[in-house]
Amino acid sequence: MSLNYLATRFSCSWPWTTLVMLCDGRMVCGCADPYGRRVLGDARRESVTAIWSGSRIHALRTDLNRAGSKFCGDCPLKLPLDKDQPPPVRDAHAGPLPSRLYIECTAACNISCAQACCAPETGITRTREAGMLDFDLFRRVVEETGASLVRIDFFNYGEAFLHKRAIEMCEYIKSRFPNIYLYTSTNGLALTEEQARRLVHSGIDEVTFSLDGATEESYARYRQRGRLDVAFRNLSVMVDEKRKAGRDVPFLNWRYILFRWNDSDEEMELARRLAHTMGVDRLCWEITDHPEGAFSRRFVPGSADYDRIKHEIWDNSGLGNAIPGATPRARIDVRSLLPGLPVFARSGRTVGIRTRVVNLSTRPFPAHASYGRRLVRLGAQLCGADGTVIERDYARAWLPGNLDPGRDTEIAIEMTAPTRPGRYALKFDLVSEGIDWFEKSGSETTIRAFWVT
Repeated sequence: MSLNYLATRFSCSWPWTTLVMLCDGRMVCGCADPYGRRVLGDARRESVTAIWSGSRIHALRTDLNRAGSKFCGDCPLKLPLDKDQPPPVRDAHAGPLPSRLYIECTAACNISCAQACCAPETGITRTREAGMLDFDLFRRVVEETGASLVRIDFFNYGEAFLHKRAIEMCEYIKSRFPNIYLYTSTNGLALTEEQARRLVHSGIDEVTFSLDGATEESYARYRQRGRLDVAFRNLSVMVDEKRKAGRDVPFLNWRYILFRWNDSDEEMELARRLAHTMGVDRLCWEITDHPEGAFSRRFVPGSADYDRIKHEIWDNSGLGNAIPGATPRARIDVRSLLPGLPVFARSGRTVGIRTRVVNLSTRPFPAHASYGRRLVRLGAQLCGADGTVIERDYARAWLPGNLDPGRDTEIAIEMTAPTRPGRYALKFDLVSEGIDWFEKSGSETTIRAFWVT
């Protein structure tokens, strides 16, 4: 089959991992399809299993194995391939069910974001065959897919909590399948104070509040008809309820899109202070290139200002944090050896290395919690002598306990030497499991030569 009609060659992993359910029950490919043009099936009329193994998605996977598909159209999730770069080839049959599911409760919204495709004025709600997701349909889809799902993103277009049973849906997911990582993003305006407290107890793992400004004037320029005081109240209520209940979830984010009217040092510093005072877990900036006359010119990628905050940007790292001192940083000392000496090992044999880890940030490193993601462990990456990573998840070691700011602890880590003798390197770093390596957010690593005989 020729793909000469494609302007560019590209790949994409979404059809092997993820389905997005619109509020009318149709299943689409990717979370960047506001008008429901890339439909894979309809959960009102067929099972998710049938959709996931159907001819339409099978043809899409087959096309992507050949470097592109007409089905994808103008989808921004496509990953361009270099001229001579072969596409990754995966089994076109995939698994029996997806591992990730987006659930759109509604495409309706209670505010109008300037020039956003999901603003009420665009008519996005008219592209759905139902205004609100039917609860029985929701329950049937969750029951069918739940055992296979690793994550549910409880949002898409619209404001999820306009659905009167949205919190009940969160409770249902976590009561039936507590191991699913449940995440949502909200403007925070549709919740009452009572609902905000109830959401904390639903079991939801992570909640992001999208608040683009630290003052009402700048916030309302993009989030038209929004009220920053209401959003702040609900975010503060969730922080307070989480603290009072002694819960370690949900992880609470404040995501702040930078525009030309809210990107001053003064307003960004005010946001840092407010986030610290409220006690949110994370404040991050988001960089955008739209609307055309609104996006921040100051923080365009490659600028000096961008480089200054690059570890605080939402898409750059799962750990970066604009709250002073909250980005995790550590120092790792290898205690088993004199400085400069390599680690020696016999091929295929176990080698143990003693380290000392120091927490250089203002937040504790969690070693024990009610959840699996975000637990911090010491990791060793196997590299070639030139530093090229051979095996990123080469070895892990648990912290003996939560590591408080400014404190240090001794950690022994064991690994099996490669069966092939040679000169390698070991890169030691901390990892927040399921999120990111500390190095990604600017923390220094420790590298030691590793000689295998």
